[in-house]
Amino acid sequence: MDAETPKAVELNLPQAFLLLATNDKDGKPEVPVFALRTTVAGAILAELDLIGAIGLEGKHVKATGTAPKTDFQHELDLIRGKSRPHTPKQWVSMLEGRAEVQRVYEGMVSLGIVEHVGAKHLGRFRTVRYPEKDHGPEDALLKKIEAALNGATTDARAPAPTATDAAAPDAAAPDAGKPGVQTPDSPTTDAGAAVAGAKEDMAPGAGTPDAGKPAAKVPDARTTALIALLQAAGLFGKLFPAADRSWSSELSRDFWPSRAVEDELRLIRLAEEEAATL
Repeated sequence: MDAETPKAVELNLPQAFLLLATNDKDGKPEVPVFALRTTVAGAILAELDLIGAIGLEGKHVKATGTAPKTDFQHELDLIRGKSRPHTPKQWVSMLEGRAEVQRVYEGMVSLGIVEHVGAKHLGRFRTVRYPEKDHGPEDALLKKIEAALNGATTDARAPAPTATDAAAPDAAAPDAGKPGVQTPDSPTTDAGAAVAGAKEDMAPGAGTPDAGKPAAKVPDARTTALIALLQAAGLFGKLFPAADRSWSSELSRDFWPSRAVEDELRLIRLAEEEAATL
């Protein structure tokens, strides 16, 4: 247990997403490559948002005045260095790429979670795969998400100014057949900027016809963000086929990094459909 728990804690959002989006045995992505790259870019934004390094101001992503330690200092410096602000979708488009995905994978290789396996094609081209080496971190992620889906409380309320831990009860959980599910609490003035902001503005029982039902409690913000990213990538239903899809869809709409991923993927698919008709 002592050896497994630190590894689960060390995972940032891009690592957590890639671990769940990769086949344990053959190391191949469970989603199309373009979806993998786009969602990793959104996960980088989500990670920077969760640690308080960036935030959504109006329609644009802005760097904050704080300088927290992050594995994505290069991306944070890019955001800070831009003379003109960009939207979340623009940043997803700028950050997505093969190099970003490989860098995140290699970070997990250094942690001993996956292994780097290369294969030659036609004697020249080399395909890199990342099969699982240690199942402990992925197992911990799956159990944590399942606990959130079952309405379990994973974190107590924390007063830290940039933390996005547990939030106020949310009686608007769409599934009446199981205990309420949680969403995170993160201070924001934009109504759709983050999952936390959308939920923070909802008083218990407000705006829902099910006010008489038990109030839902939120999981920690990192778990909620991961669920939203999995939903945006089209992976959530594959991993948790019996889960309430309306709740995960709601998270994906309300969390600005995952919403940006969905917008970018929609454009990519439209471009592919148009190219197929030419």
